[in-house]
Amino acid sequence: MFSKSKINEPGPKAEADKNRPSEPTARSSMDFTSSAPKTKPAASVLSSDLTITGNLRTTGDIQVEGTVEGDIRAHLLTVGETATIRGEIVADDIVVNGRVIGRVRGLKVRLTSTARVEGDIIHKTIAIESGAHFEGSVQRQDDPLANGRTTAAPTATSPAPSAKPSSES
Repeated sequence: MFSKSKINEPGPKAEADKNRPSEPTARSSMDFTSSAPKTKPAASVLSSDLTITGNLRTTGDIQVEGTVEGDIRAHLLTVGETATIRGEIVADDIVVNGRVIGRVRGLKVRLTSTARVEGDIIHKTIAIESGAHFEGSVQRQDDPLANGRTTAAPTATSPAPSAKPSSES
C-alpha cells in the first residue's frame, strides 16, 4: 500500500504539472502560428509570357521572367534569364540573370554569367560573374537607395553655383 500511495501521489502531481506547461506550450504554438502570417509572403512572379508597361512598386520581393517597360522598386528583385527590363531598378538586393536596359541601384547587386546590363550601376556591394555582359559605369555609395531619392537635391544645388558666377559678373 505504501508503494501504491507513492505512485499515486506523484502521478497526479506530475500530470497536473504536465498540464500546466502544456497550456503555455499550446499558447506559444498559437503565438508561433499567429506570427507566421507576419512573415514575408512569397515573391511575386511575373511569367515569361507577361509584358508590363508601367512602374512596379512593392516592399516585397519580385521575380521577373517576362518584359517590364518601366521602373521597378522592391526589396529583392530577381531578373530571370528570359526577362527584359527597360527602366530604372531600385532594390535592396538585385540579382540579374537576364537583360536590363537602364540604371540599377541597390545595396547588393549581383550579375550572373547570363546577365546583360546596359546602364549605370550604383551599389554598396557588387558581384559580377565571369561571362556577364555589362556596358556602363559602376559607382559605389554607402547608401545608394537614399542617394537615389535625393537626386533632386544635387540638381537643385547645381543652379546655385551657376547663379554665383552670374552675380559676380
